[in-house]
Amino acid sequence: MPKQTKLRIKKSGAGVEIMVLVTHPMEAGSEKNGETGQVIPADYIEKMTFALNGAVVAEARMSPGVAQDPLTVIALRQAAAGDRVAVSWRDTRGEGGTTEKVIH
Repeated sequence: MPKQTKLRIKKSGAGVEIMVLVTHPMEAGSEKNGETGQVIPADYIEKMTFALNGAVVAEARMSPGVAQDPLTVIALRQAAAGDRVAVSWRDTRGEGGTTEKVIH
């Protein structure tokens, strides 16, 4: 399954709400393949970073207990129209993704 990152920005009161959906299996490394009986290797997002105009404003540390295809939401009060929001993540296999949008 290809890992994708989707970013949505929604105005909320004096700031914005940043919603990130990552298509990711989030395997804990403790389950077995039903056909082969082999343990499915761990593959989960460890860290997600949020930046506003190039400056990191929040980080989310994740664990194997987070569900498949996690949706992560943060609120930014200091964000305004024209600002650029970037989100990046890295998993236990060293894979990752980055996406960004300008606030309208």
